Amino acid sequence: MKVMEPINVVVTGAAGQIAYSLLYHISSGSIFGPEQPVNLKLLDIPPMMKVLDGVIMELEDLALPLIREIVPTTDPVVAFNDVAAAFLVGSMPRKEGMERKDLLAANVEIFKVQGEALNKYARKDVKVLVVGNPANTNALICAHYATSIPKENFSAMTRLDQNRAKAALAIRLGVQVDKVKNVIIWGNHSSTQYPDATHATVDFGESTKSVPSVINDNDWLDTTFVETIQKRGAAVIAARKMSSAMSAAKAAADHMRDWWVGTKPGEWVSMGVVSDGSYGIAKNLVFSFPVTIKDKQYKIVQGLPMSEFAQYKLKITARELEDEYKEANNILQN
Repeated sequence: MKVMEPINVVVTGAAGQIAYSLLYHISSGSIFGPEQPVNLKLLDIPPMMKVLDGVIMELEDLALPLIREIVPTTDPVVAFNDVAAAFLVGSMPRKEGMERKDLLAANVEIFKVQGEALNKYARKDVKVLVVGNPANTNALICAHYATSIPKENFSAMTRLDQNRAKAALAIRLGVQVDKVKNVIIWGNHSSTQYPDATHATVDFGESTKSVPSVINDNDWLDTTFVETIQKRGAAVIAARKMSSAMSAAKAAADHMRDWWVGTKPGEWVSMGVVSDGSYGIAKNLVFSFPVTIKDKQYKIVQGLPMSEFAQYKLKITARELEDEYKEANNILQN
């Protein structure tokens, strides 16, 4: 049997909470395959390197055969050199009293540096997943500075929202979560996102039915369900006093695995990708669409019928992204 060469995988914010859970998914083979060895490039800021030492001890203690090399670093040049996959988890979190433009300004600098490093040192077929918020606009900034890498190789994570939506519908329907398929997250990974169950299906074994027909409560689907998913991150923070970490790491793993190995026939997933104008969304915004994936290339699902309510929801979240994009552009030009 041919022994596979290891691939280089970078995780930024590697000493943080999300990375703590994510690194196991990467190293265990659940993302890139059970026979694919990995070299881990772990990037963080100097004050976090002592914590990162402890994370590396735990990675060693996992005794996982797919880990070939672990490289902790504060240098983007080292971190992004020859990487095949990048999980950009580290970002400036929003702090009390901070305006959105302040958050964007801090993140523009972070993702400019990382985009430039990807441009110079990463493989040109690298798959870049932005997890750190504001994820959609951070992905756009990163892609802007990585001019030699196709824009299609950058995406923002809305898979956590999709997983939340699937779980909420499964609970309502009284089924296992894997029986619910084709829930969509449209737009921004923010409270303006539109979780859409209109095209979702539920498998009852002997038959597959549309989720709206089984739930039979459009008021719940259009209000309670939408608002619950939009506010779920805030609800986790209120209960846990910290943001989602375990579920965010699982979502990042799900997102990259599907990008790497493809989606199942008849199923689609939600990814923040550079808009091509589909569904009337302005080109070049990083907007969450339903996509299918084959041979590591995604395609936006076309031709889905959209109600007036859905179109209205898409306009709201697109407007927020346009405002973020303008603000980021202003920062870039100053």
